[in-house]
Amino acid sequence: MPTTDAARTAKHPGAVLFDVDGTLVDSSYIHTLAWWQAFRQAGYDVPMASIHRSVGMGGDRILDHLLPEDRDPDGDADIMTSHAAVFSTFWPSLRRLDGARDLLAQCFDTGLAVALASSARDRDLEILRATIDADAYIHAATSSADAKESKPAPDILAAALEAVGVAAENAVYVGDAVWDIYAAGALGIPAIGLTCGGTSEAELREAGAVDVYESPRALLDNLAGSAIGRLAARVRGN
Repeated sequence: MPTTDAARTAKHPGAVLFDVDGTLVDSSYIHTLAWWQAFRQAGYDVPMASIHRSVGMGGDRILDHLLPEDRDPDGDADIMTSHAAVFSTFWPSLRRLDGARDLLAQCFDTGLAVALASSARDRDLEILRATIDADAYIHAATSSADAKESKPAPDILAAALEAVGVAAENAVYVGDAVWDIYAAGALGIPAIGLTCGGTSEAELREAGAVDVYESPRALLDNLAGSAIGRLAARVRGN
């Protein structure tokens, strides 16, 4: 797990955990296309709309969710490899979402730990972090290698909390998919939903999001009144 020296040496009163794909980087629809192509190569015709609604789960769960139960599971690894290969062709086109870098910097400046709680593959995470260009404000990050179960299981979030030494009751999670909100809820962590990944406000609130904003920029502009602002105020009071 990539962890900075700051995360190892500092004691943090609280933490903000961030999903990455669709939350900080505009990649949700690229993943949709990559999965669609991988499925087609394997002989499965899965509608893009169904794929998009599943993005945010781990790859293993996406396969179980979208493909027939009676398929030959020996082909799953090839499908996941195909998805990774297609996604990698878009690496040069990846862009961070408006306000993403500034949002991480502002959370860092509040004294809260900042952790990326991503289930991306290690190499993808490296590219995503380079796209965000905010490593100076990130204390720790997770990848798919850091969790036994993928979202909506909370393992990735638990790993990120462990990396920064913060308990779940002193954390907030920011994500763009209902699977992010479910994962946070499993640990009792308040979750902020962002609609920039293509999931509606109604769906995110129904999943349990305590706040919903359009983008990282919108969250940054309303940070003091958000769950992050409330957490910062509470831990400062302690």
